Amino acid sequence: MTTDRQVHRPMTPTSRLSRLTPTSLSRHRARLTAAALAAGALVLSACSSGGGGGGGGGKSEGPGEDKTVSANYSIGTAADSAGPAPEVPGAKKGGTVGVLQRDAFNHLDPGQIYYIDVLTNQLLYNRTLTSYKIDDKGKVKVVGDLATDAGTASDGGRTWKFTLKDGLKFEDGSPITAADIRWGIERLYASFETDGPLYIPQWLSGDGNDFRKALPDGPYNGKHLPASVLDTPDDKTVIFHFRQPHADTPFAAAMPNVGPVKAEKDTKQKYDNAPFSSGPYKVADYKVGKSLTLVRNEHWDPKTDPIRHQYADKFDISFGHQYADSTRRFLADQGADKNAMSFSNAVAPEMTEKVLAQSDTKARRLLEVQPYVDYISFNTTRLTDVRVRKALAYAMPNGQILQQNGGATAGVIATNFLSPAMDGYQPTDPFGKKAKPAGDPEKAKALLKEAGKLGQEIVYAYANTDIQQKVQVVVVQALERAGFKVQRKEVDSNTWRTAIAEVKNSFDLYRTSWGADWPVSSTVVPPLFDGRQIADGAQNYGHLNDAKVNAEVDRISAIPDVKKAAPEWQKLADRILTEDVPGVPTFYNRQFSLWGSNLGGVKYHPVYGSVDPTGVYVK
Repeated sequence: MTTDRQVHRPMTPTSRLSRLTPTSLSRHRARLTAAALAAGALVLSACSSGGGGGGGGGKSEGPGEDKTVSANYSIGTAADSAGPAPEVPGAKKGGTVGVLQRDAFNHLDPGQIYYIDVLTNQLLYNRTLTSYKIDDKGKVKVVGDLATDAGTASDGGRTWKFTLKDGLKFEDGSPITAADIRWGIERLYASFETDGPLYIPQWLSGDGNDFRKALPDGPYNGKHLPASVLDTPDDKTVIFHFRQPHADTPFAAAMPNVGPVKAEKDTKQKYDNAPFSSGPYKVADYKVGKSLTLVRNEHWDPKTDPIRHQYADKFDISFGHQYADSTRRFLADQGADKNAMSFSNAVAPEMTEKVLAQSDTKARRLLEVQPYVDYISFNTTRLTDVRVRKALAYAMPNGQILQQNGGATAGVIATNFLSPAMDGYQPTDPFGKKAKPAGDPEKAKALLKEAGKLGQEIVYAYANTDIQQKVQVVVVQALERAGFKVQRKEVDSNTWRTAIAEVKNSFDLYRTSWGADWPVSSTVVPPLFDGRQIADGAQNYGHLNDAKVNAEVDRISAIPDVKKAAPEWQKLADRILTEDVPGVPTFYNRQFSLWGSNLGGVKYHPVYGSVDPTGVYVK
């Protein structure tokens, strides 16, 4: 999911670990993350928009820095999956919620959705097999959405069965059946479905784009996947038969494209303009690039839904609002803007101090750590001496890099590869970034001397954006203090993504970023560090190929319990950071949001890294 802060979740083009990190996914994520990289902004979300905060204070009130949040994520029970969703205290029915967005939505078709802004938007009209239930303390449970629970595994985790709830209906009142889920998944095999996450079809049918060979035209010519792959024995039952075990299936089933599409309403590419609703709202009017109006879906039954409410009469969403514009309007808090919010626009960096100083904003703002991390990657193909890479890691001025990106409301100094928003996170700090946020030039210089490389010249590449121009100044100064000679290489932001993703690039270090598809590190460690995923366009940006790491990836991937796997991923990530050093994390991204004073029920969605609209009401 992504932005100019569009942060999408990338995956790799020749994945031999498609069971964890499907190839095309990587491309998509890369597309989004790279957009953020190119823009020099922060990577925000798994899906799309967001903004960088400025240099104010403020503490995260959800999953935050220096605390273990493993307990924040769990698999819910059938009881947790039952509707209706718990009432929001003080909530009222009626009124219109305005939504101010910078970027026009690139897709409404759930099969194509992978950016943070559209991920958030689809919660209002699209339901999936599972989803995330978030309590008032920010704890998250994966629960059944359309399904009665989060799924039942058998055959060592290769087979997953989901049973649909009673009373599920589309916006025309027709029942939602297993055949509609099948259709929604099989249409992902069609050639035009390219922009969304492809975990489920790839787990079912093959790596990369090979999965499409199993159903080249999707379901449109009357053909279907065999029951040995995808079985719907009756109207209530969906059974996946994966090629490999997948303990992450309850999370993957929450992706926006694992849901129902009614065959008679499937207009293929045109479905982007008028998706058929299964949620509490439906599309009433859509002017592409300008506005979207969602109104109540009278056939949605709250008794079937453990997550969503239908408080507002409608959502009026408009595009083209820059961060400064939306922030100014929310601060002024006048007229219809009192009833307005944004899914992903952040507080404009230059207005952060004003927002923090204005006392009436305290009850209508949030500042949260997102599941997105900024890194400086080291090209291990060129920098072959690990002592040199360690010297770079010690020298890197994390605190100054963060300050140039907006300061405390833009992020938190990173101390290891995994975001605090990930299940199993531990606040390890092997390079002492908390104690020395400006870097440790003495330690770095000592390592260079030990390696006989004092004065080594390195090529530092950066995008020619305003932010990265500023970042390169503090990075170069820090590296020179540590005994390096730095050759600056400015790269056009329009070609930045391609440049850093080339295996034979001519750079030694460069900024990269990553956003997890769900809060399990199987969507972080393998795509970034598995040596079998080194390819042009892939996200193993440091080109790390350590046989021991690859073997550990396979071992941990086979653990059938994500809770047991979580600490193992953390151990592996820390080992990679300290022993292989293919890069150094610089900061964990934050989302700083503001909204109008006449809205209630606004909360943070810790998996998407955006504002959650499912319980919003007009006071």
